[in-house]
Amino acid sequence: MIDLDHLREWVGHTESAEDIVAPSKVAALAATLDRDDAWPISGDPLPPPWHWTLCLPAARQSVIGPDGHPARGGFLPPVPLPRRLWAGGRLSFPQALRVGERVERRSRVMSVEHKSGRSGDLVFVMVRHEFHGPAGLCVTEEHDIVYRDLPVADAAPPACQPAPAGAAWEREIVPDDVLLFRYSALSFNGHRIHYDRRYVTEVEGYPGLIVHGPLIATLLVDLLRRNLPGATIAAFAFRALKPVFDIAPFFVCGRPEADGRAVRLWARDSENHLAMDMQVTLA
Repeated sequence: MIDLDHLREWVGHTESAEDIVAPSKVAALAATLDRDDAWPISGDPLPPPWHWTLCLPAARQSVIGPDGHPARGGFLPPVPLPRRLWAGGRLSFPQALRVGERVERRSRVMSVEHKSGRSGDLVFVMVRHEFHGPAGLCVTEEHDIVYRDLPVADAAPPACQPAPAGAAWEREIVPDDVLLFRYSALSFNGHRIHYDRRYVTEVEGYPGLIVHGPLIATLLVDLLRRNLPGATIAAFAFRALKPVFDIAPFFVCGRPEADGRAVRLWARDSENHLAMDMQVTLA
């Protein structure tokens, strides 16, 4: 039973954290993305959306819940559904965060919504994040989190959307254990669906380890940077449509729009299903 009124008591909750854009962390993320970048120096701009490795919650080990996340009911509402996934977001980048600078994240729970789908109850929590550097606001983000129930036995699998055709760029990604471990470590993400094969298959019922939604989004933006190295990203919005598992390679794809001001990016799995869709606005 979902007590929506109770969960909405968390709307307005705030949280803040500080960090420094450390060269070592920037270099480690570049290596994880298989980039041959020079060692970062103070003042270098931080590429979008690499801020996802900054200002991370550092919950004590004693307050970690059974899924590897901090126990619910702190900053985020205690949604009584076992599956938690990153559903998407909308981001803008008024100016760059820079290597060596101090950064502050300010977060607020904006909404809690309940829906009933074919797979059961769904609860959507939207959190707004702002990242501030010495010169002011650098990143705004509306982060969509979805909570859902475990699948019903013998339930029909959800319909999948085919991936678009006509990619101008495409890169194959092999999501091995090392890639998932490195990104979990960089983002201090203890969610067991990304590294604990017994948990993800036996408890949550997935066929393999789940590739992090933020990692897929970061790889999509990285594809743009590899093919349009001089482009400046003003904003992007993305939706996660289907989980990607480590049991097969997946592909990040993209093409510039005709107006030259936007880029369509998407991820497709090995069966050509659309896994993530992203629209980027260039400055």
